[in-house]
Amino acid sequence: MGKTNRNQPKNARSSDATTTVFDFERRFPDDSACLDYLVAQTYPNGIRCPKCEKVTKHHRVKSRPCYECQYCGHQEYPMKGTIFEGSSTSLKLWFYGIYLMASTRCGISAKQLERETGVTYPTAHRMFKKIRSLLEQGDDPFTGTIEVDEAYVGGLAKWRSERGRPGRPKDKAPVLGIAQRKTPEKPGQIYAKVVPDSGERSLIPPTAKKVLPGSVVYTDEWKPYRHLGKRGYQHTRIPHAQHVYVDGDVHTNTVEGFWSHLKGGVSGVYHGVSTKYLQSYMDEFVFRYNNRDNPEGMFNAFLGRIEKAPPESA
Repeated sequence: MGKTNRNQPKNARSSDATTTVFDFERRFPDDSACLDYLVAQTYPNGIRCPKCEKVTKHHRVKSRPCYECQYCGHQEYPMKGTIFEGSSTSLKLWFYGIYLMASTRCGISAKQLERETGVTYPTAHRMFKKIRSLLEQGDDPFTGTIEVDEAYVGGLAKWRSERGRPGRPKDKAPVLGIAQRKTPEKPGQIYAKVVPDSGERSLIPPTAKKVLPGSVVYTDEWKPYRHLGKRGYQHTRIPHAQHVYVDGDVHTNTVEGFWSHLKGGVSGVYHGVSTKYLQSYMDEFVFRYNNRDNPEGMFNAFLGRIEKAPPESA
């Protein structure tokens, strides 16, 4: 039997973990290490001193979460303008909250963060809202082979009470999903948006805004999609009503698989989400999907979204 160094645990070769709890502790042992990372992340070219009007060497002030210019004494606060601004919670707990969110497939609840870190529930809830605000979906258009579908998500009703179309299930919000299929050059991507209803005026404009003309678009036979061909798309519909779900490359299984993952996560972890906050939860699930093959790992993908808000104009 081979010897194991229990003080230096290693990931099993069969594990797909990119950051374990031991990795987290080695990388971020205290608030100081977290603050140093924040400086490197938000000031990639160094800290510019407004008094000296140039990038200067700044030294950490021991008693405060700030750095001081070695020439003029100007103090720069790295947390200002970030999601951490104004928070009295330990920066390490913030980073640990990000780690917990990134380490699970469907996220965790604020109640679970409260149990694991010892913060109050309102604090945990605020932390998660702030972290989710980093995960907004981008505006880059989709092209190539696209799948478009709508669904009903959220609410407090049981999932088994949802019986498809027509009609809107009680307490659930209509959402639009657009999937760009993967290619040898690009991984597959998802875009999801809460819409007012499942009518043509709510589904087609955001689709036209996100998908470039000339793309191949697959949908089911829902009526609002019937005029996509007139908008410059190569549109083909799959007749679900006839129990046909795949016809060669024509299907919407990719986006429907995302719906299944989203609904399972919402019902299993959060037990229901109000329409008011549904978009932020969907942003989180979309971010996870779009970064599932990120070589740097999900935790680093989350950390990479931390940035400072642009300064207000005078």
